[in-house]
Amino acid sequence: MSKAAAGLGRIHQDIVGCTRCERLRTYCARIAREKKAAHRTDVYWGKPVPGFGDPGARVLVLGLAPAAHGANRTGRVFTGDGSGDFLMTAMHSAGFANLTTSQRADDGLELTGAYIAAAVRCAPPDNKPTPAEIAACHPHLIAETAALPNVRVIVALGKIGFEAAWRVLRDRGIVPTARPMFGHGLVYGTEDGPTVIASPRTASESSGNATPHSTVSVRATSSRLL
Repeated sequence: MSKAAAGLGRIHQDIVGCTRCERLRTYCARIAREKKAAHRTDVYWGKPVPGFGDPGARVLVLGLAPAAHGANRTGRVFTGDGSGDFLMTAMHSAGFANLTTSQRADDGLELTGAYIAAAVRCAPPDNKPTPAEIAACHPHLIAETAALPNVRVIVALGKIGFEAAWRVLRDRGIVPTARPMFGHGLVYGTEDGPTVIASPRTASESSGNATPHSTVSVRATSSRLL
């Protein structure tokens, strides 16, 4: 195991053992007990979910939070539901993933040059974490991104992921002259840090806020920036 992978492993242990947000921990544990009918024979993960991918990643894909019956069930971010498959199809087309689906933590999925994380590591009720919960989880994102020194592009899925990306950059002393506005496909360069690309949240794509073509175009844009 490389030094970078070992460092991420320690960070992941801290994330999985986190108990900072009682509301989220209670909710995730309840979902893991009650389960969804379609997954009633599964053993749910039911714990905070760390990031996943290549320690040498040049692209960071930053989402909102685990899905209650997706990553909260499988233990791997963007895994086990339609949004994960949608994202992997896009990442595969951009050359970052070896599979077009993300079904289980042991399905053989590997990312090359990319890493996926979330602003919040526990599935929130109604997919809506509170500002306090987002803030409590931020140190985990700071730790993970600090262990990914090669990141040159951040693809932010949704407004919360977009805002989390800019908090990470502000913590590094990278402050934009004007407040960045979130909008599909908007690209923000920084003087001494990663480029930030805004994209609609994957979970909303089925509602028509984005199409497979537009999401793939964002991933392709990140490829051109490398």
